[in-house]
Amino acid sequence: MFDKMKQLMELKKQADQIKRELDAITTEVSEVPGVKVVVTGSQSFRSIEIDGELLNVDNKRRLEGDLLRSVNAAIKKSQQLAAQKMKDVMPGLPGF
Repeated sequence: MFDKMKQLMELKKQADQIKRELDAITTEVSEVPGVKVVVTGSQSFRSIEIDGELLNVDNKRRLEGDLLRSVNAAIKKSQQLAAQKMKDVMPGLPGF
């Protein structure tokens, strides 16, 4: 029983370490010209930059679509980073 508790404590410690590492990792995505999204490995957005030329009423619909594609691409890349980090640190866990 104490071995199981020790293993659980070690897993918790590893999970906390992974969380800290993912919080520190950032990835930058420019899925479309003029829109740049920076997101952490834990999927927290650090910044969204939009080229000034895209900021006018005529481009509103295009900008909304570009922003949506960029944010989705950033989330996907962040998820891939997190999955790889988990796989590297906890190779014995099923599903990683």
